[in-house]
Amino acid sequence: MGMAWFHRVLIALVWLMPALHAAADAPSTRPNVVVILADDLGYGDVQCYNPERGKIATPQIDQLASAGLRFTDAHSSSGVCSPSRYTLLTGRYHWRTRLQAGIVGYLGQPLIAPERLTIGGLARQQGYHTACIGKWHLGWEWQVPPERRKLFAPPRGEFPEVTDEHRAAWRDVYSQPIGGGPTTRGFDLYFGTDVPNWPPYCFIEQDRTVGIPSTFLPRAMFRNHLASLPGPALPDWRLEGILPALAERASDYIRQRAAAGQPFLLYLPLTSPHTPLAVNQPWRGRSGLDSAVADLVMETDDAVGRVLAALRESGIERQTLVLFTSDNGFAPYVGAKHLEQAGHFPSGPLRGYKGDAWEGGHRVPLVARWPGIIPAGAVCGQLVHQADLLATLADLWDAQLPADAGEDSFSLLPLLRGGDRPIREHAVSHGSNGLPALRMGQWKLLLGPSGGGAWSELSATAPDGHPAQLYDLAADLGETTNRYAAEPEIVARMTALMQRLVDQGRSTPGPAQQNDVAVNWKRFLKPAAR
Repeated sequence: MGMAWFHRVLIALVWLMPALHAAADAPSTRPNVVVILADDLGYGDVQCYNPERGKIATPQIDQLASAGLRFTDAHSSSGVCSPSRYTLLTGRYHWRTRLQAGIVGYLGQPLIAPERLTIGGLARQQGYHTACIGKWHLGWEWQVPPERRKLFAPPRGEFPEVTDEHRAAWRDVYSQPIGGGPTTRGFDLYFGTDVPNWPPYCFIEQDRTVGIPSTFLPRAMFRNHLASLPGPALPDWRLEGILPALAERASDYIRQRAAAGQPFLLYLPLTSPHTPLAVNQPWRGRSGLDSAVADLVMETDDAVGRVLAALRESGIERQTLVLFTSDNGFAPYVGAKHLEQAGHFPSGPLRGYKGDAWEGGHRVPLVARWPGIIPAGAVCGQLVHQADLLATLADLWDAQLPADAGEDSFSLLPLLRGGDRPIREHAVSHGSNGLPALRMGQWKLLLGPSGGGAWSELSATAPDGHPAQLYDLAADLGETTNRYAAEPEIVARMTALMQRLVDQGRSTPGPAQQNDVAVNWKRFLKPAAR
């Protein structure tokens, strides 16, 4: 009797083994989340987005796309970085804040309000451990009074001798905790450089600098698109060490959290291929394009691969949702024309570059992978926005966002699961000078006659006297033909929509909210020609 029972149990276990293995490999309903944000990576810099006019090899990102879903109509909130980072983290358009143009300046105060819910804060509410590793560039509470600012910020091009007054001021500030950073905005852990081409030239861990800067960054490090602002540095600081350190820290974090068994959210804002174009020796010349930024794109792709390898080697690849994107388009000032002459077009088929309200400024790669949930090799042409991440995570975790959170965030989850119906009917992205560009289905309205960027052409498509620009992106992705005069009804609908989005303080359903400041979206409109 006992032996017969044992045999029956053994047979049942043999039959159940495949199901048990399948259950062990099945994606978790509470996956880990890894968000990788490249810096200044153009839509056409990723090979799978630009197969005909892209000459830079990006095998790691391409493999991520082939194993998941590639969005072709994804957008950042701006053509420059700080506003896009704000929107990705909060699900709220940056132009509802004080940042109506440009970026958070050196020694600038925090842009994210202390009470504002971020993806990190939402994940912590769900019992996740959270980390931000990389470039923050959303402001800190630096304790630098105006009368001492000159000690931290010499004029561009000037490299003064370090004095005892400099060192004393730096010691006072950098030996103290720095408020307002990532660990006060939803993240348990932070490690990064804040802005890699700005001081202080050292890493920051949690809320303290790693070491006390005691010298100025040498003059030699300001050539060839390396550092930008003179300022305090560690004596042995190496710009080439930043990207490898971030990839290593992120990989270590993944391994540690996998061993801990607690779900985690990792926000990994890489510092590249933004300046400094500090390429490590194994990657110099690898692109074959005689271009440091092209080589750095390849090194960035490798860093992404190292992080993905950590997920695989830790045995949690199938339990992890990975999102890869970029904060804005390619920076034209680091060699766009040279690359195009060599056959590589960083914006692919799009008009414009970093800073622009044209598509090349804010249409960005967006790849999502979650084995077993997201179909492999899928491509989605629906309009999506980096603001949508917060609502996506809330939907994934069946969490209800409060009325004053994620005001411009729509859930991507139906698209991630293979759907192909629109999740949003409109979206707003800005040029670096604050010029709004409104999408409504296939139509795009730039609410002024220029591109809105600081580095590209500043004129309209033609000197036609029109106050704004309207493009049919379904027929004219390159934004070559201004339809403003030909489609007055569409212009009227879209301008009314823009006013409504401003007035309601949100673009999602829900009670009206207050913008932080008055939003004058009409200030770029050119008076109509008489």
